[in-house]
Amino acid sequence: MGSSSLLPNPILSPVSAPTYRCHAQRRLSGLPRRTQNGERLYSGSVKQCRRTHPALAKAATPPVVAAAAGAATATSSPLHALIFDCDGVILESEHLHRQAYNDTFAFFDVRCPSSPEETVNWGLEFYDELQNRIGGGKPKMRWYFGEKGWPSSTIFQTPPASDSDRATLIDALQDWKTERYKEIIRSGTVSPRPGVLRLMDEAIAAGIKVAVCSAATKSSVILCLENLIGNERFQGLDCFLAGDDVKEKKPDPSIYRTAAKKLNVQEKNCLVVEDSVIGLLAAKGAGMSCIVTYTSSTASQDFSDAIGIYPDLSDVRLEELESLLGSISVPK
Repeated sequence: MGSSSLLPNPILSPVSAPTYRCHAQRRLSGLPRRTQNGERLYSGSVKQCRRTHPALAKAATPPVVAAAAGAATATSSPLHALIFDCDGVILESEHLHRQAYNDTFAFFDVRCPSSPEETVNWGLEFYDELQNRIGGGKPKMRWYFGEKGWPSSTIFQTPPASDSDRATLIDALQDWKTERYKEIIRSGTVSPRPGVLRLMDEAIAAGIKVAVCSAATKSSVILCLENLIGNERFQGLDCFLAGDDVKEKKPDPSIYRTAAKKLNVQEKNCLVVEDSVIGLLAAKGAGMSCIVTYTSSTASQDFSDAIGIYPDLSDVRLEELESLLGSISVPK
């Protein structure tokens, strides 16, 4: 419904979808020996996966981390913790969130004074820009209603005027939207993005800590993780933080700083996987390196501060990320 011109000063860069690819050298130490047909010469169970990264270099045969060598690898590797965002990284979810918001506005008959003849409906282009500017559902709605005028609805027949009534409206809309989003996830039509699970498994097998840090509502993130990475992988996460766990949303770095403390690792030994410039700014603000696996709605953003930029995680291997992280220095 709204126009993108309403948004704050843009942080998008007027460039085409990035096609960069990092060519980090493979670390050959700690790799399992293999037979001619590629089978491993060791046996042993591998921990369940969490999530993976975008494709680093398509050249070279992808190495597989040996579970038995995990402890040794973790001590010598510069990478001690791999931290994933959820929406846009584990799953391409923004179109699902937009659907859930629009269903919410229709259900509660939300109408802004600027267009009282129709319920609020966030168009595709508008939502792409909105979600790349403002993190978290409540801040999105609060900003939108501040611009368009606070709406009437079946919750408040007249637009709420007090801060407490406005907070009540936002809370009610967000709660219903979260439940609607859960219904969409439970439908079984959503899959994880390519390479996520495989990369998680590689990290876990190597003894590297794996975490998920999302600005979304905790209950919706839990549902996504249980359905997309499996309950076993989810329960095995070394750290899981959602928007409910910190006071400030991304691009504020507090969620990543909190994760580093909970993981008991230094920020310079963390690598964050994000899909947007908002997440990249949060990681950088926390003193962490970040790679970006962009989506169709974030492809034109300026990711120049990322140490790697990829269309997805399908070809990214753990050894390449370790080499990439080891080749750069993260300022304090």
